Amino acid sequence: AKPHELLMLDEPVAGVTPKLRMEIKKILLAEKKEGKSVLLIEHDMEFVMGIADVVYVLSQGEIIAKGTPAQVKKNKAVLEAYLGE
Repeated sequence: AKPHELLMLDEPVAGVTPKLRMEIKKILLAEKKEGKSVLLIEHDMEFVMGIADVVYVLSQGEIIAKGTPAQVKKNKAVLEAYLGE
């Protein structure tokens, strides 16, 4: 059996060009397809939502939401913390 691998990235698309952003996304999706886990810390929620199976949202150092991208997008605590709604 092949050992499971974990790829950890902190802000991989911060300050990169749109072209490089797409390349990074392709690489991460390919890694996932190969069965690797990806732990991504990122402020670009659009990028995260296009890659993640499960999203954790932190505010003030506390987890305020956990779920699929669709669940997190609708989460009241997330909307209040990040959109002021």
